[in-house]
Amino acid sequence: MLKNILVALDGSEIAEKVIQAFNDLVLSEDTKVVLCHVFATPESEMELPADLPHPESSTFSYFHIEKLLQSYQEKLSIESELELVTGDPADEIIRLANIYQADLLIIGSRGLTGMKRIVQGSVSSQVVEEANCSVLVVKPN
Repeated sequence: MLKNILVALDGSEIAEKVIQAFNDLVLSEDTKVVLCHVFATPESEMELPADLPHPESSTFSYFHIEKLLQSYQEKLSIESELELVTGDPADEIIRLANIYQADLLIIGSRGLTGMKRIVQGSVSSQVVEEANCSVLVVKPN
């Protein structure tokens, strides 16, 4: 039985599919659900490709993401709480999964392949490799 579930959301189009996948699960009423978002630190932003748009690190961005996660909360069939943290996305997702003793971690995949995957990296791949619990990766298609 799944008692603790961590759902990692990044504010992209795949987040909607992640919420849909979560709602497809049959859960007990006492399942604890945490929706999380990780803001990249300036150090990790330095590692991002220069030709791609980067998320804003401003207060506006924080409140925008918080409102977005609250809108996802309203779509869930079960009560949940929010965690908004700053750091390396994969490391923070794994850290939160450990703190909440997650039985399942749900994360989206951007579906990158080839050179894009090598250059941009894959948070979901790192999470799958390093997480201490099962990981459901939701693909874009």
